[in-house]
Amino acid sequence: MMAVEMLKMATLAAIVSFTVCVLIVCSQRWHGKHTFDHDLDGVQKYHTAAVPRVGGVAVFAGIAFALSFLLIIQPSQITTLHAGSATKLLIASLPVFIAGITEDLMKKMSIKVRLAAAISSALIASELLGATIDHLDIWGVDALLLFAPIALVVTAIVVAGGTNAINIIDGFNGLSGSVIVIISAALGFLAWQAGDALVAMLAILSLGVAAGFLLANYPAGKLFLGDGGAYFLGFWVSEIAVLLLVRNPSVNAWQILSICAYPVIEVMYSIYRRKFIQHSNPYYPDGLHLHTLVFRCVATKLIPSNVAKAWVRNAAVAFIMVPWVALIAFISVIAGGTIIGGLILVLAQVSLYVSIYTLLARGHLQRIQTSNVVGDIDANGELS
Repeated sequence: MMAVEMLKMATLAAIVSFTVCVLIVCSQRWHGKHTFDHDLDGVQKYHTAAVPRVGGVAVFAGIAFALSFLLIIQPSQITTLHAGSATKLLIASLPVFIAGITEDLMKKMSIKVRLAAAISSALIASELLGATIDHLDIWGVDALLLFAPIALVVTAIVVAGGTNAINIIDGFNGLSGSVIVIISAALGFLAWQAGDALVAMLAILSLGVAAGFLLANYPAGKLFLGDGGAYFLGFWVSEIAVLLLVRNPSVNAWQILSICAYPVIEVMYSIYRRKFIQHSNPYYPDGLHLHTLVFRCVATKLIPSNVAKAWVRNAAVAFIMVPWVALIAFISVIAGGTIIGGLILVLAQVSLYVSIYTLLARGHLQRIQTSNVVGDIDANGELS
């Protein structure tokens, strides 16, 4: 019975999300002035035409409509018990969602304001749902988390960091949406195993709306998730992770981190790289993320340039990376049930990420150096 209800939720959320996506794309001639991503030359821009970046409206609407429909029109035991809590999480998401959508429309929302919005949403969820981290399965740290102020600060950092992590990997068609589907499926399965219907329902909702968005976004990228969508879904899955941890003693923090590791490692390594290697502002965007290097060093080599279908190379990044993310999530679910198992999987992913990143970065640097040499020869007729 529970499985049938969950399937209904996922299907309804996906249908609404996809429908709103289609409406946005079909009506872009009227709202494009405000919703298009006109910046085609930014360091993180790899599309060749202006595209609406308000896919966040669709994913938010998908969850809101699914909850309303199942609670008011077709109530069931599961929705009656848990739709109220899910609605509270939707309310908690409003600050970060509004901040993201405002950035999508105005392009003037500062990073600090968006970060403050994510922290505000985390604190609201903590108050409304008790989503406050009380342990991380780290000796010494768990004792500190017994103090409420410290627990709140840690929760705010974790949720805000997870929210931003999804936004960081939102650079190519299908990548962030697919990662959301994978993380939601894995966390939802753990919740189902633990008998936690609320967290399972939250996961199935995010899985559904992300899947609906992917149908419109991948492969050609007719609509972008935007900051509103990336922040909203990043916040939603971060709260799923927190609630899964605090409500279910059978699930350890390292297993959850292992499932969510790719975007988390991406944001942590990006901060480290910018701050300590490049000595630049860690909050400023750049074009040196792992997915960017995969595009430059792998996709552009494997796929011939095609002006008429420039999106093919863009879409190839998700095609290359998503299977690995899915495989690691599957292994994390199967083998991460113990603290030591989860820890080993996290460390293995960190090692794998750094190794692949270093390999691709060196290849990218060599290509730049080669291009400079060729450019000098072409310009001067001789090597300068």
